Amino acid sequence: MSKEKIVLAYSGGLDTSVILKWLQTHYDYDVIAVCVDVGQEEDLDEVYQKALSTGAIKAYTADVTKEFITDYIYPTLKAGAIYEDDYLLGTSFARPLMGKVLVEIAEKEGAVGI
Repeated sequence: MSKEKIVLAYSGGLDTSVILKWLQTHYDYDVIAVCVDVGQEEDLDEVYQKALSTGAIKAYTADVTKEFITDYIYPTLKAGAIYEDDYLLGTSFARPLMGKVLVEIAEKEGAVGI
Protein backbone atom coordinates (compact mmCIF):
# COMPACT_ATOMS: atom_id res chain seq x y z
CA MET A 1 0.00 0.00 0.00
CA SER A 2 1.38 3.40 -0.94
CA LYS A 3 1.53 6.30 1.47
CA GLU A 4 -0.58 9.41 1.15
CA LYS A 5 1.19 12.27 -0.56
CA ILE A 6 1.38 15.85 0.59
CA VAL A 7 2.76 18.89 -1.24
CA LEU A 8 5.11 21.19 0.65
CA ALA A 9 6.03 24.73 -0.37
CA TYR A 10 9.79 24.31 -0.11
CA SER A 11 12.47 27.01 -0.01
CA GLY A 12 15.46 24.85 0.86
CA GLY A 13 15.94 26.69 4.13
CA LEU A 14 16.07 25.25 7.61
CA ASP A 15 12.35 25.62 8.38
CA THR A 16 11.05 23.88 5.26
CA SER A 17 13.72 21.19 5.43
CA VAL A 18 12.78 20.37 9.02
CA ILE A 19 9.05 20.35 8.27
CA LEU A 20 9.66 17.99 5.35
CA LYS A 21 11.20 15.42 7.70
CA TRP A 22 8.58 16.10 10.37
CA LEU A 23 5.73 15.38 7.93
CA GLN A 24 7.42 12.09 7.05
CA THR A 25 8.16 10.95 10.59
CA HIS A 26 5.05 12.21 12.42
CA TYR A 27 2.41 11.63 9.73
CA ASP A 28 4.06 9.04 7.47
CA TYR A 29 3.44 11.13 4.35
CA ASP A 30 5.32 10.96 1.09
CA VAL A 31 6.36 14.58 0.64
CA ILE A 32 6.52 16.36 -2.71
CA ALA A 33 8.59 19.54 -2.42
CA VAL A 34 7.74 22.54 -4.59
CA CYS A 35 9.84 25.67 -4.97
CA VAL A 36 8.02 28.45 -6.80
CA ASP A 37 10.33 30.94 -8.50
CA VAL A 38 8.89 34.44 -8.70
CA GLY A 39 12.24 36.03 -9.45
CA GLN A 40 14.10 35.58 -6.18
CA GLU A 41 17.82 34.98 -6.40
CA GLU A 42 18.18 31.33 -5.47
CA ASP A 43 19.99 28.44 -7.08
CA LEU A 44 16.93 26.37 -7.97
CA ASP A 45 19.01 23.35 -8.94
CA GLU A 46 20.51 23.40 -5.45
CA VAL A 47 17.06 23.73 -3.83
CA TYR A 48 15.78 20.85 -5.98
CA GLN A 49 18.69 18.59 -4.99
CA LYS A 50 18.37 19.54 -1.32
CA ALA A 51 14.68 18.62 -1.34
CA LEU A 52 15.48 15.17 -2.70
CA SER A 53 18.43 14.64 -0.36
CA THR A 54 16.26 15.69 2.59
CA GLY A 55 13.79 12.97 1.68
CA ALA A 56 11.19 14.34 -0.74
CA ILE A 57 9.90 11.61 -3.06
CA LYS A 58 9.69 14.19 -5.83
CA ALA A 59 10.62 17.84 -6.25
CA TYR A 60 9.43 20.56 -8.57
CA THR A 61 10.75 24.01 -9.35
CA ALA A 62 8.21 26.21 -11.08
CA ASP A 63 9.38 29.38 -12.80
CA VAL A 64 6.39 31.73 -12.81
CA THR A 65 8.41 34.95 -12.99
CA LYS A 66 6.75 36.22 -16.18
CA GLU A 67 3.24 35.52 -14.88
CA PHE A 68 4.11 37.19 -11.57
CA ILE A 69 5.35 40.33 -13.30
CA THR A 70 2.51 40.53 -15.81
CA ASP A 71 -0.44 39.49 -13.65
CA TYR A 72 0.63 40.67 -10.20
CA ILE A 73 3.39 43.30 -10.19
CA TYR A 74 2.10 45.47 -13.05
CA PRO A 75 -1.49 45.64 -11.70
CA THR A 76 -0.15 46.41 -8.22
CA LEU A 77 1.98 49.25 -9.55
CA LYS A 78 -0.91 50.59 -11.63
CA ALA A 79 -3.13 50.57 -8.55
CA GLY A 80 -0.48 52.40 -6.53
CA ALA A 81 -0.52 49.67 -3.89
CA ILE A 82 2.53 50.67 -1.92
CA TYR A 83 2.75 49.90 1.80
CA GLU A 84 2.95 53.07 3.89
CA ASP A 85 4.09 54.94 0.77
CA ASP A 86 7.41 53.14 1.09
CA TYR A 87 7.62 49.71 -0.57
CA LEU A 88 5.77 47.00 -2.45
CA LEU A 89 4.90 43.87 -0.55
CA GLY A 90 6.43 41.49 -3.10
CA THR A 91 6.46 38.39 -0.97
CA SER A 92 2.89 38.81 0.24
CA PHE A 93 1.39 39.40 -3.17
CA ALA A 94 3.33 36.47 -4.61
CA ARG A 95 1.49 34.10 -2.23
CA PRO A 96 -1.71 33.69 -4.30
CA LEU A 97 0.33 32.69 -7.36
CA MET A 98 2.43 30.31 -5.28
CA GLY A 99 -0.77 28.81 -3.88
CA LYS A 100 -2.13 28.33 -7.40
CA VAL A 101 1.01 26.42 -8.41
CA LEU A 102 0.87 24.25 -5.28
CA VAL A 103 -2.78 23.35 -5.94
CA GLU A 104 -2.04 22.46 -9.57
CA ILE A 105 0.80 20.14 -8.52
CA ALA A 106 -1.24 18.62 -5.68
CA GLU A 107 -4.04 17.80 -8.12
CA LYS A 108 -1.58 16.37 -10.65
CA GLU A 109 0.10 14.21 -8.01
CA GLY A 110 -3.08 13.10 -6.22
CA ALA A 111 -1.92 14.66 -2.95
CA VAL A 112 -4.24 14.76 0.06
CA GLY A 113 -3.04 18.18 1.19
CA ILE A 114 -0.71 21.11 0.90
